[in-house]
Amino acid sequence: MMTLPRLAVRFRDLAERIPHSAVALLARAAIAAIFWRAARTKLANFDLTVALFQDEYLRNLPFLPAAPMAYLAIAIELAAPALILVGLATRLATLPLIGMALFIQVFVYPTSWPDHLVWIALLALLLARGAGAISLDALIAGRLAHGDAAMKASA
Repeated sequence: MMTLPRLAVRFRDLAERIPHSAVALLARAAIAAIFWRAARTKLANFDLTVALFQDEYLRNLPFLPAAPMAYLAIAIELAAPALILVGLATRLATLPLIGMALFIQVFVYPTSWPDHLVWIALLALLLARGAGAISLDALIAGRLAHGDAAMKASA
């Protein structure tokens, strides 16, 4: 008969077998979907988006111009998630999204911290651990390592 502590250890050991690449792939897909959906909503009615930036998003920061900030937000919400989804420059691509999440938390919707905490947690995982083996980052790193090994062998 298995005791509760042994069962807990066995469960932990099984959970630790889950490869980071699988977790990272899920995190990449989740965070990309969140920000792409936001970009699509903004693009659906750009005039309304500019009004929202002016009247709500930048209400506490009136010195920031609404239309350029809306364009910037859309560009970030399309480019960074695309890079993250395919796993290209993943760690770098998390930074503007973390910045956006913090900006939204502090200046726009301070009571929505549970949502922003989830976003930042997913992005922090990718920043800290990278995109995993199922990514262009891993493919490029493998090619670079292979090239370095070939150069050392020929030297």
